[in-house]
Amino acid sequence: MDRPMRRKDKEITEQKEIEKILKKEKICRVAFNGSPFPYVVPLCYGYEDGAIYFHGFGGGKKIDCIRDDPHVCFEIDCDIEVVSDEDPCEWTLKYRSVIGYGKAIILETPEEKRKGLDIIVKQYAGKTLHFPEKALSAVCVVKIEIQSIKGRKNGYN
Repeated sequence: MDRPMRRKDKEITEQKEIEKILKKEKICRVAFNGSPFPYVVPLCYGYEDGAIYFHGFGGGKKIDCIRDDPHVCFEIDCDIEVVSDEDPCEWTLKYRSVIGYGKAIILETPEEKRKGLDIIVKQYAGKTLHFPEKALSAVCVVKIEIQSIKGRKNGYN
């Protein structure tokens, strides 16, 4: 799962910089162990205290995948900029990104769901909002407990 990064010059080593990306961005791509193929989906998410939260419908492929195998991989990128050059082989991208692995847990209680939804909404709105009980019972909230994470950047000091 955790191999040393080949290009050490591109590695983000400061945990604060990794957390800044996790707290700033709005889309997280999560890869699930589907069958017969992996299943990757972009999701709205929230990050807090070493965990990523997302929500969705209580059924469907994501939830089926989690129930079959809760191990996931996730990716978040930001600050993407194309860097052109007269030599087309020298084109590149400036970016920052994180890739991590974790275990997805379907939250069951209204309190757990509310906490997860508060974290997600705070990522977008900067504050928490009220969720009616009916909405809490209908939504599925998932917590990814991050087991390992690495950051990578290109074109940024």
